[in-house]
Amino acid sequence: MWYHMGLGGMWLGGILFIIILLLIAWIVIRSTSTTQLHPPTVKIKESPLDILKRRYANGEINREQYQQMKSDLS
Repeated sequence: MWYHMGLGGMWLGGILFIIILLLIAWIVIRSTSTTQLHPPTVKIKESPLDILKRRYANGEINREQYQQMKSDLS
């Protein structure tokens, strides 16, 4: 069968083969580089007391509010 296509068919098959290889390489590189650039984020759950301390440190609440909320949590 290949002898009927001549040189044009062989060139087309070679080019198609190279395109497929480049596509596979691009997919592999893209999938590995994406995971390296954007590692999964792990959210650390804060305790209520940690949140309260952070809010007090940021000035969102005053000392009296902090003391009251801290005693409420205990």
